[in-house]
Amino acid sequence: MNSSASVYAQRRARLASQLGKGGIAVIPTAPERQRNRDNSFLYRHDSYFYYLTGFTEPNACLVLAADGTSTLFCQPKDLEREIWDGYRLGPEAAVATLGMDAAHSITELPARIARLLENTDCAWYPFATHEGLAAQVDGWLNKVRARVRYGAMCPTEQRDLCALLDDMRLVKDAHELDIMRRAGVISARAHVRAMQRSAAMLRAGEDVREYHLDAELLHEFRQSGAQYVAYDSIVAAGHNACVLHYRADKAPVKKGELVLIDAGCELDGYASDITRTFPADGQFTGPQRALYDLVHASQEAAIAVTKAGNRFNDPHDATVAVLAQGMLDLGLIDRNKHATAQDVIESRAYFQFYMHRTGHWLGMDVHDCGSYVEPSEIGTVSERRDPLSGETILNRPSRILRPGMVTTIEPGIYVRPAPGVPEQFHHIGIRIEDDAVVTDTGCELLTRGVPVKAEEIEALMKG
Repeated sequence: MNSSASVYAQRRARLASQLGKGGIAVIPTAPERQRNRDNSFLYRHDSYFYYLTGFTEPNACLVLAADGTSTLFCQPKDLEREIWDGYRLGPEAAVATLGMDAAHSITELPARIARLLENTDCAWYPFATHEGLAAQVDGWLNKVRARVRYGAMCPTEQRDLCALLDDMRLVKDAHELDIMRRAGVISARAHVRAMQRSAAMLRAGEDVREYHLDAELLHEFRQSGAQYVAYDSIVAAGHNACVLHYRADKAPVKKGELVLIDAGCELDGYASDITRTFPADGQFTGPQRALYDLVHASQEAAIAVTKAGNRFNDPHDATVAVLAQGMLDLGLIDRNKHATAQDVIESRAYFQFYMHRTGHWLGMDVHDCGSYVEPSEIGTVSERRDPLSGETILNRPSRILRPGMVTTIEPGIYVRPAPGVPEQFHHIGIRIEDDAVVTDTGCELLTRGVPVKAEEIEALMKG
């Protein structure tokens, strides 16, 4: 077994130790999805499955017993299909290559799975992640029940494997962090490339479109060996930046306007997630700079409280405190209606301009798995009334940050025209996002290979 395979074997052993006596886990990978006639979407493995196997082929399933025995079902070797679709590892090579105890053709799964489930107490599988899996498990268990007259015992319990795997995946190991650092470097280079290309094309008098900058991102991702985009890239010029999930399209990139790019690559199964907002021609206007500096200050406040022992919500609260005061100072919010920043926070008046959270977990998925509630305090519940919707909201203590957790830090401001909102700020959308690994003393930012300070962005874009 090579060193890479040993990482996955160690994870399987950790998971197996949590299944309980008589437990058994079934983890399928993702299916292939048809895009249109005779053409599939680009295949991407299931994250849970990959976390335990390092295996990227479709049509595969892992069965893991509480004693640590791992059985892989995968595509058989087939010379004719491999000519058309590419090389397959095959069951014979899977044992040594992936460190499995046994491997069989996926075509044998229906016949073998019932015997693997026999005489176990609890069947674990990921709930609500694979369409039809629950019914499939029920069918397998029915086959076990059909053998009870021969002395077979059927599992009496089914449990959600996500509950175990989510907590494992939430704290990244050294192998994962190494990949995520490299993904951050690649994504930062892509952002730098897009910034510089925007300014250069405008200086040359060329027509610049959002898709031109999207192309620069994609080029750098693939040039650097990343396999995919981590998510559809957002390249939003001008007023499009006020649409949170805007996609790169054909709108013109104009001098005097801002461009918001939210983009990251996926490298070896792990996502990067960066947002930068920059002047299309490399020079902030006065109102743009005022809002940009405010968002940057709010991000720095969030970074300062992102450390082990603090709560997941602390960076968001720090961000909102800075933004609330800044919105008052800049006149976005009327002091006659909200006299202090605390008034702005309690009334959620800031929500008009900042309507999302400051971060999310990051890992194999760009919005990675893991609870945002502290498990040891899940029973501690308080109620509050939302001042905007009037709803009663149940609050539970947010997650205590631990070393190795990875979160994004991404405050923003989005100013749509509205009564009382100064016209100079209309249609300005700004977001700044970096990826942070929690440490004992603070956090390690993985994505600062692309500048974040306004003056550093302007210097970069001068060429």
